Amino acid sequence: MELFINWNPNPIVFQLKIPEAIPLIGGDVLAPRWYGMLFALAIVVGYWIMGKVFKREKKDPEIMDNMLVYMVLGTIVGARVGHCLFYEPAYYLSHPISILKIWEGGLASHGAGIGILFSFYLFSRKYKMDFFWIMDRMAMLIALSGLFIRTGNLINSEICGKPTDLSFGFIFEALGEDFARHPSQLYEAAGYSVIFVILLLLYVYTNAGNLRGMLVGLGLVLVFGFRIAIEFTKEVQVDFEKGMILDMGQWLSVPFVLGGIALIYYSLTNRKKDEKAI
Repeated sequence: MELFINWNPNPIVFQLKIPEAIPLIGGDVLAPRWYGMLFALAIVVGYWIMGKVFKREKKDPEIMDNMLVYMVLGTIVGARVGHCLFYEPAYYLSHPISILKIWEGGLASHGAGIGILFSFYLFSRKYKMDFFWIMDRMAMLIALSGLFIRTGNLINSEICGKPTDLSFGFIFEALGEDFARHPSQLYEAAGYSVIFVILLLLYVYTNAGNLRGMLVGLGLVLVFGFRIAIEFTKEVQVDFEKGMILDMGQWLSVPFVLGGIALIYYSLTNRKKDEKAI
């Protein structure tokens, strides 16, 4: 018996026409989308959790606003540039002004990862904070953000899975299809949620947070290792990926996994030194 789920949610939260009397924007229609709302919610929840971390470890809460700016800029710029260079370089290098048109869509999580690492490196230098202290605590929030982002992708009926005969497959009606696909976005959202819980429990109930590089290393291995596995259920995003042994998302995940393994090794080999410094 087929129990496929017919999926066709409205990606727009609500529509509101702005009164004509309002200068400049009068007459326009305000139509926020679920994807944008979930993206913003990921930032708000992450900021709230980081506030708890700062309070728990008696860090100066006044620098958190600046940290938020670095994080948002690193995420958005990295994700946009990453998509343009990793997935459609020929087009965007020929039309560089289009890179700025972020409203047209196109964000890459691997680019966001690079952007976050770079932005927090700059932040740590400016505010004289330990880079690993920041990233070890941000690791669990990065995993949590994957839950919100992939939920937004599901509502948008994008980054879909391959066709499936499984009873829990989704028929993405917005794509004009009448057959079921793997709800890969849902798989990823669930996986990132589990990874977030694992990292949170390690931070709260073990000494892992005091071992420089341990949590971020483990986070990289879990998040991007899981990404490599889940990509086998997903359709390729661009044509050049067809026929590849591994798709672009998997190839880009490999360096993150290797980097995570290196950080775990570094953390374990420097364990006594770190514990002495605490």
